[in-house]
Amino acid sequence: MEVPCVRVPREEGEATRRELADADLIDDEYEISVADGSLYVPITDPDAVSDALEVVARPVEERETQTTPADLLGFEPSYERLGRAALLDEDDDERAREIADAVLESDLPLETVLNKASKVKGETRIRDWDLLAGEDTAVVHREYGCEFALDLAAVYFSPRLATERHRVTEQVVDGERALDMFAGVGPFVIPFAKRGAECVGVDVNEDAIEYLRENARRNGVADRVTAICEDVREVAGEYANWADRLVMNLPHSADEFLESAVTLAGDDCVIHYYDIQHEDDPFGPGERAIRDAAEPEYEVSVETRRTVRSYAPHELNVCLDVRLER
Repeated sequence: MEVPCVRVPREEGEATRRELADADLIDDEYEISVADGSLYVPITDPDAVSDALEVVARPVEERETQTTPADLLGFEPSYERLGRAALLDEDDDERAREIADAVLESDLPLETVLNKASKVKGETRIRDWDLLAGEDTAVVHREYGCEFALDLAAVYFSPRLATERHRVTEQVVDGERALDMFAGVGPFVIPFAKRGAECVGVDVNEDAIEYLRENARRNGVADRVTAICEDVREVAGEYANWADRLVMNLPHSADEFLESAVTLAGDDCVIHYYDIQHEDDPFGPGERAIRDAAEPEYEVSVETRRTVRSYAPHELNVCLDVRLER
């Protein structure tokens, strides 16, 4: 069976394998192989691989399977992986504990199991968790070569947005000025800084800002990251006309901050505006809100209309990449 593989010269193989592993893109069901001086690394998502890497289709051998939770349970459980934690979303406590036991007994490198105990709530968008296994809710997550420490009980973080964050990061150029208006622990700010941007991250959650500072140090970019614990509307004047790039990842209410975004925007600025809207018109409300806030001071052009994921029945999480030019 042919599967997508990254092909690299053998001497570059280990560095590339680490890069793909950090991004959680290696397909563990197949063996890594060597042929004709090249290393072939099976991958799960060709679209998420850096444009600098070559992707080819190639027959590869299936790997001897490890014991998975599904092997032990007799059904395929649903969970997300974040660092060495498995995140469940089970309403049945008994089923959740059964899955937790299977996760720990499997060959997966997981040591913590958490079950969602509430919806995301409040200004800081955190949720409650039931700790089914492990010591606490703190994890270290690796994503596209970056390392993020965080506490799921104290901050908001979604591993599902890794591919989207990488898409935006690849647009960043050395020397630009980028500001994340709702920065969290830095999943946009840190990779932006690693690409050479001067970055400011703002968030109302004090715990998130402390983790952002720690993550800047962990990733060697503390000199290019300023972390501010504040409502971004209170600091917009200080950074007026400053930003070449703005991230507005606060679905449901980002439109309330567009006046501040216009204040922050430089003469040529790209805004990554995230929204959740009905599938009948997922992009229109956001685009109209941005135009209402920015015109006629800026010429507004929508460069990308992208569906990030399904959010709920008939609702989509979308992104608009919008350029503002004076």
